Amino acid sequence: MAWQPRDGYRAATDPVFLAAACAAKPGESVLELGCGVGVAALCLMARVDVAVTGVERQVAYGALARRNGIDVVDADLTALPAALRQRSFDHVIANPPYYGPGTPSGDAGRDAALREETPLADWCVAARARLKPGGWLTMIHMAERLPDLLAGLAGFGSISVLPLTPREGRAASRVVVRARKGAKGAFQLLAPVLIHEGATHLRDGDDYSATARAVLRDGAPLPFG
Repeated sequence: MAWQPRDGYRAATDPVFLAAACAAKPGESVLELGCGVGVAALCLMARVDVAVTGVERQVAYGALARRNGIDVVDADLTALPAALRQRSFDHVIANPPYYGPGTPSGDAGRDAALREETPLADWCVAARARLKPGGWLTMIHMAERLPDLLAGLAGFGSISVLPLTPREGRAASRVVVRARKGAKGAFQLLAPVLIHEGATHLRDGDDYSATARAVLRDGAPLPFG
């Protein structure tokens, strides 16, 4: 269970898939940029014994993350405090806002969580600066933003892209990207992970694929490679 706002942005499955894609090992350090209330961090810590630090610019969401047991720094990722800039991490994870500017929803927290104000390239730059040499960046985003995400990965290599497909016969709606700081390995486009069984929703209840169910229900890692 995680504390979340009664109204406004509430985490869905994407932070869970993000955590499942992070290849952190016990004892390693992880930084989450834009951690919200800490759902991805909680999922990751439930699967592997790691220390996670979150960065969140919305103070109210950061307070909920602390209530959820996450170590949080209240800051914008483009203006991190000096103490955090002196640290480096084995992994950085992020689930940036998906959408561009639009009509306000009436909830400032929801708009800030969903609508991009900080360019995606700045997220990549901030992640690279905080990673140790050879450290890993893991991000989840909309499939249509993959070109922008790849363009921001200067200084990274060994890039792998895992498409997440909602149903059989449909295009991927999300991508999970993993990249290693300073690496020279080849780019990989992996076979997609199917989220739901069947071409359409035919019955009430859970129709997740075996892979998705293992991630969402049992805390399993996402298969990369």
